[in-house]
Amino acid sequence: MKMLKIFTISVLGFGVAGCASVDTVSRNAPIEVPAFGIETRTIARSYAIEDMTFAASSELRVSESNSYYPSADVVWRGDPIGDRIEQIGTIFQTATVRNKDRLVGDIPVVVDFELVRFHGVTERTRFSIGGVYNIVFTMSVRNAVTGEIIEEPRLIEADLSAPGGIAALMQEQRGQTEKVRVTDFLTQVFKDELSGTYSI
Repeated sequence: MKMLKIFTISVLGFGVAGCASVDTVSRNAPIEVPAFGIETRTIARSYAIEDMTFAASSELRVSESNSYYPSADVVWRGDPIGDRIEQIGTIFQTATVRNKDRLVGDIPVVVDFELVRFHGVTERTRFSIGGVYNIVFTMSVRNAVTGEIIEEPRLIEADLSAPGGIAALMQEQRGQTEKVRVTDFLTQVFKDELSGTYSI
């Protein structure tokens, strides 16, 4: 039986705190294929974030190996050694609360995330050839007042380049640590995914 480690966080209590050479974001939502005689509707989002939850299966494999590409679901080196899932949950928390002031729509919502994969780069990879932060998760949206599901869970894949060698060192010197870059990146991903339109 799949067990989930769940963090439920109130936005009101928040404090804001592979290889590639360019940043790439691909979001893989289910393709809308209407059944015969059924029309899909496009609806404009108008959200105001009230809360979020973050969950991760206990079956996710976490690696602290310093090989070039560990065979694992979770690889993260942007925080000191510790509970990697909890650290990633904090990044999701920060990225979500930053959007509290950016998304000021009419519908109060709770955003539910479940981590599928968070494969960053090891020290060996980052300070040599570089690579990619491959971040995969599901996201759903609920009405914060009624509990009604507004958007069913959908899979989102977001990739951020991780420059290696001297480029990585130069980023560090400019204050662009792994945690800063990934948090900024997810902040924008969440904004993109929670604004605009969606189809039902």
